[in-house]
Amino acid sequence: MRISILTLGCKTNQAESFSIEGTLRSAGNDIVDISESPDLCIINTCSVTAKADRQSRQLIYRALRNNARVIVTGCYSELKADEIKGIGAEIDVIKNNEKDSIITKLTNCNPGDPCVNHRYPRHRPIVKVQDGCNFSCSYCAIPKARGKSRSESYDEIIKKINGYEASGYKEVVLTGIHLGTYGLDLRFKKSLSYLLRGILKETSMPRIRLSSLGINEINDDLLHTISDSRICKHLHIPLQSGDDSVLKKMNRTYSTAAFIKRLEFITEMFPDIAIGTDVITGFPGEGDDSFLKTCRFIEDAPFSYVHVFPYSTRPGTLAASFEGHIPDMHKKQRVNLLKNIGDSKKNDYLTRHLNKTLEIVIENRTTDGYIGTSANYIKVLIASGFDLSEETLINVRVTGFKNYHALAIPVNSYQPINI
Repeated sequence: MRISILTLGCKTNQAESFSIEGTLRSAGNDIVDISESPDLCIINTCSVTAKADRQSRQLIYRALRNNARVIVTGCYSELKADEIKGIGAEIDVIKNNEKDSIITKLTNCNPGDPCVNHRYPRHRPIVKVQDGCNFSCSYCAIPKARGKSRSESYDEIIKKINGYEASGYKEVVLTGIHLGTYGLDLRFKKSLSYLLRGILKETSMPRIRLSSLGINEINDDLLHTISDSRICKHLHIPLQSGDDSVLKKMNRTYSTAAFIKRLEFITEMFPDIAIGTDVITGFPGEGDDSFLKTCRFIEDAPFSYVHVFPYSTRPGTLAASFEGHIPDMHKKQRVNLLKNIGDSKKNDYLTRHLNKTLEIVIENRTTDGYIGTSANYIKVLIASGFDLSEETLINVRVTGFKNYHALAIPVNSYQPINI
């Protein structure tokens, strides 16, 4: 069968889609682009914002126009199943916690069967280690779509990483809906630090990267663990607002003072670490003063990059009932201002690395050269006049910058190609 798998949203969705893709490939199916007349489209949706809802619907309509059978799963289908059935009664809607049933519906394989004879579509495989969220941020509907926090099997995580290592990959990214709560639901409680120490001991994967973590979850034990050279010096820590009154309305569990204090401790331990963040602007009741506090906080904090999102009303959340909703025009203006600050922070971080040596994973080759990613999350461009291979780790020296990429040349044994 010719199958197209379309994925929106977070790294957890991406990891789940790949698990489905790998099993379908090993069962003899062809994975194709939606433009290649698939027999079946599997759409793994997102519902983190109204924009994500709209993109999910657009993919469903596109699949139907191609006369393909359609399976829809993911957070949008969890929250808006009736809406999807209104698009087409023949659509098969699969709940988030039943995604594995897609495999059993289409193959003779079980969800736990190993995927064989396929390659991960990216050069840094994403490993899902946790799902669900026990928190109740007032703007977020994802806990309703994903349920309570649940940890993946320790043994299965180790097995998967060893499998990727055997296939030649040099880095894995650990992800979850609320990664920092890994292990807390287990009968004998564990922690993310415990998992990382296990990966370091039981695998030889050269690089391990963490996805998003809450500031309160980055304790001294975790920082001691990530001091290991194999763990990427890169943390993504959502801020959401730089104003305490807004944070309180968001049901975030920290103050700006506690947040900055922890950031400063982290950067003292790891001076070259990359720290990214998420910010929501236009939250109900966010006045000009609150917005300016957020701007100042980001300007002063040691962030390497900033992801900015306009507040999006999610039906059924507490924030949807708040007064003081901000007009879209004002949200757009605030987004642009914050993005400008974020661009400046990113440029400053890159500039600090001029003439420094970085270890990168070569990911792909373009017309401009080779693209790679450093352990501290800098995208690097190497001119095409070198003989390099994808999925290898090499050291490069940064010589300049272009379009928020570091320009670099290989060091050690790599020599230019004679043209």
